[in-house]
Amino acid sequence: MEKRKKRVLCLFGICITLLIVSSTPFQEIASLPKEVRVMMGSHKEIHISLPAIASASGQSEIIAVDGGTIIPKKTGEAKIDVKIGKVPIKSVNVNVLPDLRLYPGGQSIGVKLQSAGIIVVGHKQVVDQNNIHISPAEEADIQIGDLIVKINDKAVNEASELGDIVNEAGKKGDSLSIELIRGNEKKWIKVKPVKDKEDQMYKLGLYVRDSAAGVGTMTFYDPVTKRYGALGHVISDLDTQKPIVVGKGNIVSSTVTSVDRGKEGKPGSIRAIFPDEKKSLGNIDKNTPFGIFGTLDKSIRHPVFKEPLPIGLVEEVKEGPAEILTVVEGNRIERYSIEIVNVIRQRYPSTKGMIIKVTDPRLIQKTGGIVQGMSGSPIIQEGKLIGAVTHVFVNDPTQGYGLFIEWMIEEAGIDMEKKSDQGDRDFAA
Repeated sequence: MEKRKKRVLCLFGICITLLIVSSTPFQEIASLPKEVRVMMGSHKEIHISLPAIASASGQSEIIAVDGGTIIPKKTGEAKIDVKIGKVPIKSVNVNVLPDLRLYPGGQSIGVKLQSAGIIVVGHKQVVDQNNIHISPAEEADIQIGDLIVKINDKAVNEASELGDIVNEAGKKGDSLSIELIRGNEKKWIKVKPVKDKEDQMYKLGLYVRDSAAGVGTMTFYDPVTKRYGALGHVISDLDTQKPIVVGKGNIVSSTVTSVDRGKEGKPGSIRAIFPDEKKSLGNIDKNTPFGIFGTLDKSIRHPVFKEPLPIGLVEEVKEGPAEILTVVEGNRIERYSIEIVNVIRQRYPSTKGMIIKVTDPRLIQKTGGIVQGMSGSPIIQEGKLIGAVTHVFVNDPTQGYGLFIEWMIEEAGIDMEKKSDQGDRDFAA
């Protein structure tokens, strides 16, 4: 009889435990993250049902908790204790970040980039005095994609310099000592020029390039530091498809003259002119997988937003309606509706954070969807700057990838942890 009672009590205890574990409050508590981030000027909701109670512990001057709402008071780290009665169930660490606000871009920009050396884009056969076809550079193991940075210990940046240096060395019968960068390695190669029978000039048998130019879209600019980000993807050399190492570069104003509509299997493109190439908007000091970055030369007035926008953290981006800012005619920035159809949750930076779909009939009629030149167009959701357009789907130009703004901010060198003063608002008012 006693054993039977124990079994019944044990089964009853198991049933009660299962009921508790499967209850909504318990499930919500179990699903709470170990850490949450919230920015000053905003708040964060955590879903807790009665009878659980959440309260700030320790650094109560940093946050307040009202029901399931975290209200930041100052930047720093704090902790929330979730209890049922007096029994602690779970702790959540809270990181309160400064109120970072940026102006969204949307402007069409011309990009002019000078590489930090001379890019090898091909080999050329030289016919020597004995009618032998040869490429001295290829035979010496100079490869396509190599970046020539020095010749005989002298820095070289412009392709036009190379011909004179090679010809002078050839006349003297000298070999050239070439320092180049291949991937992450530095190499030193000796190569002797050959006299071309056709024009009697000494040559290495190379095709080279030292610059790139194109059209893109500005994503954001900071009214305090004047740092900007654009494109949302790396600029690669047309022939080698390798990222261009920045020597120097700048962005200029661009005027869209026409659009080649995108269609299935063939991405469209924006055609634009640079009305005043000598009038720089800012420099380019970084070319990364997340876009190009630099510092603006002067104030930019945004025609749509008179005040900078708060940024949306990665975990705040959600599937649903959003909008992009871009230019498809002249210099006019317009707002177009999109849908975020999938958010790819990431712990580490990646260039593909969300899949977006253009839903605005005006943009679809004009461009067919996303076209080349729209890369970098800022994505805004619920009044926050959350990302940038990066790539179009070749088989469906209405869809493409977006990049989280947080990764671009890091690449721009804007410190989200220490940003606390929005400074001179006259910069882009």
